[in-house]
Amino acid sequence: MDSAAPAGKGYVKTLDEMFGKGLLTREQHADIGAWIAQARTPERIMQMPAPLWRALALASVLMNVDDDLMRPPSFEFEP
Repeated sequence: MDSAAPAGKGYVKTLDEMFGKGLLTREQHADIGAWIAQARTPERIMQMPAPLWRALALASVLMNVDDDLMRPPSFEFEP
């Protein structure tokens, strides 16, 4: 799976950040992005191959993504 995920999606920024921090390999980044791009539904995304899920889950834990999602929104401007 070498195709890139479509631009403008929120998950692309997160995947790019994970890759930039060295939490995903180039291949994992490309494969996860391609899987999500072709999945079209949450149910299909949930069928992602186990090795990709493990890589994504580990990167999410290391980035503390769950904490970011639980934090109340900030209405302050951050340039």
